Amino acid sequence: MDFSIRPESEARLRAIEEFIRARLLPRETALLSAGFGASEPELEDLRRQVRDRGWWAPAVPAELGGLGLPILEYALVGEVLGRSIFGHYVFGAQAPDAGNVELLDRLGTEEQRQRFLLPLARGEVRSCFAMTEPETPGSNPTELGCRAQREGSGYLLDGRKWFATGADGARFAIVMAVTDPAAPPRQRATMFLVPTDTPGFTRVRNVPVMGRAGDGWLSHGEIVLDACRVPASQRLGGEGGGFAAAQERLGPGRVHHCMRWIGICERAFELMCARGSSRRIEGEAQLADQPLFQATVAECRARIDAARLLVLKAAWTIDRAGFAAAAEEISLAKFHVAEVMSEVVDAALQAHGALGMSDDTPLAFYYAHERAARIYDGPDEVHKLSAGRRILKRHGR
Repeated sequence: MDFSIRPESEARLRAIEEFIRARLLPRETALLSAGFGASEPELEDLRRQVRDRGWWAPAVPAELGGLGLPILEYALVGEVLGRSIFGHYVFGAQAPDAGNVELLDRLGTEEQRQRFLLPLARGEVRSCFAMTEPETPGSNPTELGCRAQREGSGYLLDGRKWFATGADGARFAIVMAVTDPAAPPRQRATMFLVPTDTPGFTRVRNVPVMGRAGDGWLSHGEIVLDACRVPASQRLGGEGGGFAAAQERLGPGRVHHCMRWIGICERAFELMCARGSSRRIEGEAQLADQPLFQATVAECRARIDAARLLVLKAAWTIDRAGFAAAAEEISLAKFHVAEVMSEVVDAALQAHGALGMSDDTPLAFYYAHERAARIYDGPDEVHKLSAGRRILKRHGR
């Protein structure tokens, strides 16, 4: 198993790391404090600088204007971008747009590619992905309540969605709705491309997350679809293909998230070590002199390094054998890295004391918003069960 990358990719990785450290990290607190809408002009300028350097959209195919990196190389870039809250956005690699680009590239008609895919890949518009519902189990998308009734040359969509990341300001949504409730569970749902100015499509609010509703890309919208008419030309893929398409979208997305979380771990770890080395607790003694703190640092270092290797193994497997062959590795990485991130962020916040609870560092933001990592894209329990069954199957169970 070889995780080495090309020399030119190594040089680019180091340059991106320096860009994040010099251009983004010093501005992060101010950007967060101002909110996404007020910060958008500055973020757009940073995006322009990324494009000028040839780093735009590292996971997007080259023919769509991206770098088209293999999964392993992108995983390493994703870790570096993850060290800043705005890293993925500034580089055109943010969820949910990155996953929606993949869906449109694979399933979109020529008309859909021109109207939706190309502007999204270029970063001219944002999108959202509307699958999760407040009244059905998000861990089981075969139970969706949103309906798409065929009517004439189109469909009428009715239902309610929430936690649609970035719905505030999105140009369009990819909506999962049931087209045939009588079909087998995994063949009931279909995806639709719905411009957010379509009559009957209403974003009713940004859902507050631990006290923060956020705005723009840094928010999660609740959406009502009320007799929302969509022409058949805006169906993405075939009828009944929504579940399979969503699963394929989530495969690479989980690896992308995992490496972003490793970046968060490294940022929190750096902050924790810096705090330990600078915080005087009694006389000349520093927090870093305390054996308990030293043990915590060692445990976090071991967990982060082990988690990274687990994700790189998944990425390496995908590059060589495809997503299906890496299903077990992806599940293991998804729940394990999310748990490690929670532990490391908690330890870093604890080391900062009252400062950690404030917005003067990114730790409180991580603590509030990244706890959801153990829920979205499949909760920990589902991934543990899935991986466990696969493992035991090899042992005759």
